[in-house]
Amino acid sequence: MKLECSTDIVVVGAGHAGCEAALACARLGLKTVMFTVSIDSIALMPCNPNIGGSAKGHLVKEIDALGGEMGKNIDRTFIQSKMLNKSKGPAVHSLRAQADKRDYSGAMRKTLENTKNLTIKQAEVAKILVEDGVLKGVETYSGALYRCRACILCTGTYLKARCIYGDVSNATGPNGLQAANYLTDSLKENGITMYRFKTGTPARIDKRSIDFSRMEEQFGDETIVPFSFTTDPEDVQIDQVSCWLTYTNESTHEIIRKNLDRSPLYSGMIEGTGPRYCPSIEDKVVKFADKDRHQVFIEPEGRYTNEMYIGGMSSSLPEDVQVAMYRTVPGLEQAQIVRNAYAIEYDCIDARQLSPTLEFKKISGLFSAGQFNGSSGYEEAAAQGLAAGINAARKVQGKEPIIFDRSQSYLGVLIDDLVTKENKEPYRMMTSRSEYRLLLRQDNADLRLTPLGHEIGLIPDERYEELLEKKRQIAQEIARVENVRIRPEKDVQAFLERYNSAPLKSGTALAELIRRPELDYETLAPLDKDRPALMRGVAGQVNINIKYEGYIQRQRKQVEQFRKLENKKLPDTLDYMQIHGLRLEARQKLNQYRPASVGQASRISGVSPADISVLLIYLKSNRK
Repeated sequence: MKLECSTDIVVVGAGHAGCEAALACARLGLKTVMFTVSIDSIALMPCNPNIGGSAKGHLVKEIDALGGEMGKNIDRTFIQSKMLNKSKGPAVHSLRAQADKRDYSGAMRKTLENTKNLTIKQAEVAKILVEDGVLKGVETYSGALYRCRACILCTGTYLKARCIYGDVSNATGPNGLQAANYLTDSLKENGITMYRFKTGTPARIDKRSIDFSRMEEQFGDETIVPFSFTTDPEDVQIDQVSCWLTYTNESTHEIIRKNLDRSPLYSGMIEGTGPRYCPSIEDKVVKFADKDRHQVFIEPEGRYTNEMYIGGMSSSLPEDVQVAMYRTVPGLEQAQIVRNAYAIEYDCIDARQLSPTLEFKKISGLFSAGQFNGSSGYEEAAAQGLAAGINAARKVQGKEPIIFDRSQSYLGVLIDDLVTKENKEPYRMMTSRSEYRLLLRQDNADLRLTPLGHEIGLIPDERYEELLEKKRQIAQEIARVENVRIRPEKDVQAFLERYNSAPLKSGTALAELIRRPELDYETLAPLDKDRPALMRGVAGQVNINIKYEGYIQRQRKQVEQFRKLENKKLPDTLDYMQIHGLRLEARQKLNQYRPASVGQASRISGVSPADISVLLIYLKSNRK
């Protein structure tokens, strides 16, 4: 007799998507079971052990603002931290932290294991059970049946995974862990369209075999900024571990070119499509043949290990070629490989089968998140996991779903791009993907999203009250500096001269001085005698809102226009083939993808602005 159990929600997978999904469901009061093929793979970092980076740091801040865990966990376990793009405007400032790989996984596991309503189960889910288009439960490989009211698929790169280098091909998941070989067939039987994608990782090299004197040392920031809005900055001012920079050269490239026929990427052995923005070293040498060198970052996998990650040189070349190739790089002449580089192929879905809630359109109660949706990166996965967890919980509770829109968050951009656009390669978040990035900065993620997190139930009252006080102080301080008058007195003129700022000809508002490129709110403190004590984060918001006021107002007007289209909802039962005036391609695409709004319809490939005009006229004439 087979085991039979019941629960509210099942989460399949314990990577970064699965962790956030399971925590969200359990914290919202739902009885949750999280399955993983190996408990040792919880929150695993099989590629570079870092969190954040350009645009990805925005996602981590948003996860934290909504009540997720990733930001808190990296604050507990990082070994080096940097704010990227500091020479540019605040819209593209992005925090990035190198993690202790083992500690990150261990800390997340501890959080999961001590969360009420959450059970972790080491078992492989082999089937989804669907009746009349409604999910009823899952079945494990051993035959155990778990009846549930919702399920979130967070399988990462494990479905029918295959790790490859040279002519070596192992049917394993990342880091040699067990692959999940049975669920794909069940998904296909239930009408889910699958893709085959691939990603890869570089070798890990023994630190003792590296000559760091031939490399450029890369330090962390002197003053560390935490990821979580709840982390006390004093708690993260730690002794940091250095990273290192070196470069490939013509000798490296020549070895690669001579052995391309032995690369599974070029021999046809690998069928999956790889990430455009994280290419293998083979791809770099072939596609950027004019470049005589490429950056190589040597980054530690943790404080207490000698394994060093060779960033920028992922590869699927044979083992002997890897050794020869790495040893041409300055500082790696005596390199000893601990783990070979490899490419990994895996099954994932066409995410256009999902609604903006990340629920499958054709299977009620079945949700999906992470790399299984065709994205890449820990941060993209975690953000989707949180969104899917929130919506799965709300579905079970009979509440309205939460749809994140593009004007609200990078999370909204990520989900909208996945469910609306055809992605023929793993999707990576970038600041350029957001039309409203001046409004969607990482520094104001709490102001944008924490009220929603509180409404959902993931942000406690105390944290919400602190946010309301922060908002009050920001508004009050902006109003104050607009009215503080600075007169052209001798000490003021001397102060301005010190910063190469033009002298005053008459009295002016302090806010006008803040708007000068060479000055800012903090710099002008000596001229502001009555400045009040402010909460953490207020001064930065005052500075940005004053300095970029014109640009911010312009983007807010753009958002108003965007929301007009987003608020024009399209009935799910609408037959677009019957709408005269739409081009045939538009009718077919609209019927296929069933957009939720006119705004979403406008972003579907094959739907033109003229088609949108026809839709708007149709909705107006059929308003009743």
